[in-house]
Amino acid sequence: MRLYADSSKCSGCNACRVACSINLFGETNPKKAALIIEPHFPAPGVYNVKVCTQCGECAQVCPAECIKQDERGVFYVVQEDCIMCEACVPVCPEGVMFMDANLVPNTAWECDLCGDCVEVCGTSALWIAEKETV
Repeated sequence: MRLYADSSKCSGCNACRVACSINLFGETNPKKAALIIEPHFPAPGVYNVKVCTQCGECAQVCPAECIKQDERGVFYVVQEDCIMCEACVPVCPEGVMFMDANLVPNTAWECDLCGDCVEVCGTSALWIAEKETV
């Protein structure tokens, strides 16, 4: 399972990022979301949505082996085992893994495939599936 995005349908409203930050941190702060919406200017209304592809590159480089895979094939960080080395962050091909010293707990974060972003997306730009379908 993984999250998919059709950037051509994205309106740039950031509702998905707000839902993600609420899920991860209990805050309405899109800067604390595990997905990215990149605006492309000067073209109005053109956005590039970046989401975790569940590629596993983060888990491969983690020296603490704290990035595990659940029964759905979703990678997640065992936060109490994270040593905050940040090795996982730069290898993420989509740039959606993040660490922030101001976050509690101060560990690596990534999409946990909760589906909250999909539920709030008013344009159906996001969906969860085994393999890509439109």
